[in-house]
Amino acid sequence: MTCPTSTPNLMGLRGLHRTMQADLHRLTALVERLADLRAGIGTKRAKALEAWVRGLCAEIHHHHAAEDRVVWPVVSRYADDGLADVEHTELGPLLDEVREAAALVVAGPSAELPAQAGALAGRLARLRDALDRHVETVEGRLFPLVERCVPADEWAAVVKGLQRMPGGPSAAFRVPRIVDLATPEEWEAMRAHAGPALPLLAVLLGPAHRRRERLVFG
Repeated sequence: MTCPTSTPNLMGLRGLHRTMQADLHRLTALVERLADLRAGIGTKRAKALEAWVRGLCAEIHHHHAAEDRVVWPVVSRYADDGLADVEHTELGPLLDEVREAAALVVAGPSAELPAQAGALAGRLARLRDALDRHVETVEGRLFPLVERCVPADEWAAVVKGLQRMPGGPSAAFRVPRIVDLATPEEWEAMRAHAGPALPLLAVLLGPAHRRRERLVFG
């Protein structure tokens, strides 16, 4: 098949990958530090931490379900080489394990926090490493194929399908984190696509997000 001359825009997926990876890395580092503590962190912070973990797990699950349902069927029509290497079978069980371990941080006695945090840290680390491997494969192997071989207009339809995919975390969790890590180029592209609603939403959601972030990460 002849490859198209116009290039699909993968900026949005790259930005989301970066957001999920950055959050997972800092969460893992935080919980590893908590595992070294000898006292509880308080019920309010424990609940906020567990809610953050649930939000991130929901985001990762939603994103990869959307890739499976919306992205790969289109990619496979043009460049199916390597699709077997980006399956998400490993991530589902890891997400379940992380959610279960995070719930114990809230439910268990504060005296058991080091052990609970240690278990959560280990599971977060495994999820972090699996996500890093997945993103490296997708961006290193498949993104170049998409850019060379998938028509830009068809990819634009894929992006719209991703945006319409139901489920995932709330906008209050998702939007500020993506905006925080967006490059100037990405921010301008997001504003051009979403219009004035996005900057307004970012301003409205920002203060509450900052409070939650300070409570979780200190």
